Amino acid sequence: MIQSIDIFSNVGQALWMAFAMFWEILWPLILGFNLSAVVQAVVSKKQMSKLLPDDSPKTLTIACGLGAASSSCSYAAAALTRSLFRKGANFTAAMAFELASTNLVAELTIIIIVLMGWQFALAEFVGGPLMVVLMALLFRMFLKRRLVKDAEKQADKGIAGKMEGHALMDMSVTEGPLAQRIFSSKGLTAISHHFVMDWAAVWKDIVGGLLIAGALAAWVPKAFWQAFFLSSNPVFAKFWGPIVGPLVAIISFVCSVGNIPLAAVLWNGGISFGGVIAFIYADLIVIPILDIYRKYYGWKMTALILGTFYASMAVAALVVEFLFQSLGLVPEQRSVQVVEASIAFNYTSILNIVFLALAAFLLLRFFRTGGRQMLRMMDDSSKGKKEVRDYAK
Repeated sequence: MIQSIDIFSNVGQALWMAFAMFWEILWPLILGFNLSAVVQAVVSKKQMSKLLPDDSPKTLTIACGLGAASSSCSYAAAALTRSLFRKGANFTAAMAFELASTNLVAELTIIIIVLMGWQFALAEFVGGPLMVVLMALLFRMFLKRRLVKDAEKQADKGIAGKMEGHALMDMSVTEGPLAQRIFSSKGLTAISHHFVMDWAAVWKDIVGGLLIAGALAAWVPKAFWQAFFLSSNPVFAKFWGPIVGPLVAIISFVCSVGNIPLAAVLWNGGISFGGVIAFIYADLIVIPILDIYRKYYGWKMTALILGTFYASMAVAALVVEFLFQSLGLVPEQRSVQVVEASIAFNYTSILNIVFLALAAFLLLRFFRTGGRQMLRMMDDSSKGKKEVRDYAK
């Protein structure tokens, strides 16, 4: 009987920590997804493939910019990357777009700042472009023309992954001044659709990430993490962290912004600064995403993507570690407050109420302008773009 009570108590503690983390990051999530929706509403996807013809520095820079202006959902990013590749985009440039779309977006930055601190967000932005450069260099060495041709044939089969319809959705308003586009009737409709669709695309990852982070924070003793991350040997831990960080991410199954709460738990547990950055980068090589690459590009290309992404993430994170250490930017304290002891009526609660009101407004507009039909199309790439445009009217 006592054992049963202990089990329920432990489960309750894990669930409470998960909910408390959710309450802590709720307003940043809404703000981030709203900013992302605004950007997506004024940036058209139609011309993206034409802007990515090669792997030159200029094109890779454009790819990073376009990625930063897209949805942070890893599944949608993977689907849109394949769509760009099928329409003629250079494979390396398309992969650069994918890396940027889950590492340089507004919602991720805001969540990292609120939950972990500005140093981690800055490291993400410094290391992101470096990771793209490393990936491009590795592709130049190991990506053969024949492998690209084979991947193109596989991609053209159109095998469904996840969030295909979401990736194809383009409701952008491109005519008129920026403010007019944003606040026009079509603009507000487009923003509401992108906002809700992005939430619908990643809510499982957010919930999964919070539950895993809550369980690990409540059940796994700090001594285990310190031993696992070799905290007793700071020099070796710096090199071990970027190696093991992506491996933890791969088996966690959590991607998109859902891995940030877990990253905070790992940092408190003793992983190195570079290790936690590498962990955050690795949301594009979790097992479900790797299975989608297999469907999209075939086994050989999937293996190359895994090896290239992993090496780029680990090396970029290690470079960031040493750079930030030399500048004195690595936090000395591992005291990230993942959760509050209790939920109180403070600035977090006030901001949550304000942004929940904004979310309610966007949700209401979404359902008043064909939202239910859009949700049905999220995983269906067979729906024509005309239908998407019709709902935007």
